[in-house]
Amino acid sequence: MDSAKNSFAQLELNNANMLHNYKYFRSKLKDTTKLLILIKANSYGHGAVEFATQMEKAGADYFGIAHPVEGVELRKGGIKIPILVLTAGTDSFEEIVEYNLEPSLPTIEAVRKFDEFLKSKDITGYPAHIKLDTGMHRLGFMKDELPELLEYLKDKPRIKVQSIFSHLAASDDPQHDEFTLGQIEMYKKHSGMIDAVLEYKPIHHILNSAGIERFSEYQMDMARLGIGIYGISAVDQSFVKPAASLTCKILQIKDLVPADGTVGYGRHGKLDTPKKIATLPLGYADGLNRHYSRGNAKFCVNGVLVPTIGNICMDMCMIDITGVDAKVGDKVTIFGDKPTANDMAKLLDTIPYEIFTSVARRVKRVVYE
Repeated sequence: MDSAKNSFAQLELNNANMLHNYKYFRSKLKDTTKLLILIKANSYGHGAVEFATQMEKAGADYFGIAHPVEGVELRKGGIKIPILVLTAGTDSFEEIVEYNLEPSLPTIEAVRKFDEFLKSKDITGYPAHIKLDTGMHRLGFMKDELPELLEYLKDKPRIKVQSIFSHLAASDDPQHDEFTLGQIEMYKKHSGMIDAVLEYKPIHHILNSAGIERFSEYQMDMARLGIGIYGISAVDQSFVKPAASLTCKILQIKDLVPADGTVGYGRHGKLDTPKKIATLPLGYADGLNRHYSRGNAKFCVNGVLVPTIGNICMDMCMIDITGVDAKVGDKVTIFGDKPTANDMAKLLDTIPYEIFTSVARRVKRVVYE
């Protein structure tokens, strides 16, 4: 831990904040409702094994990932609880079964191929998840594709339907509530058709983070918690806390760059008065978007927001700390409490998901209690 604290740049995972967010969303659910936490995309940039380890300790029932390789990383990292592979494809079943992962099956072709694979391995009762398309139109069975699925399931394939799920397209936006409720009703109808041909009841789930906050009455058997666990609320940001802060330490300070000087590539950091410039060991290769250059973004140094100056480089960037009491080695916060990931996202006209997932893997993830 000491060596990590001395590193120049890191994503600091705040375990207390992570647990706060977990308890907040858990409080919206019944004790009997399972909670699946999305750990895909390196835990939304927060560090897959690091984040998953804390959530497994907190009591998560399931993890969700995008691709099998992410599940392999979690298993090798010591994660034991069930893992749903949301984008399993049809070419990775060997790896999925080897590492005890559970595939999502969104098409009849995927169902058949997985069933055939299980037969070739003499495996029966292996858990898989049926994805329904209720209006997102990304992946999943649509209404006219269900009869073929139902006929296949009647033949008692080697697949065990562990869950039936769908994805809400706009549960965070009140103007689309009628559409959201329509998705939920469609899900109930279509999942009920699958239930009718099975001799057991699979897990039902449709709510995402915003759904947990805004439509908790439809929590069913399980809910899926993604962006919310990382500190983003669809209702009120005061209800959650940032799970992580991207920080670095000042690498060098130039106390007085003259008024006729320029800073950075292309000489875009033009000075009209003498400036005190600090260099930071973070650049666009670490996830700092180049649109933050030339004063378009401000980072926090000893409680003061200071602007970037010049162009952000691949591995470094410069900030104007004129008038700020700072020294080499002082911490600089790129996002966290101040500024927030939402603040940074607004500067780029994007969403905090992109801010989080842009943090490069070479930036060390460290958990603090």
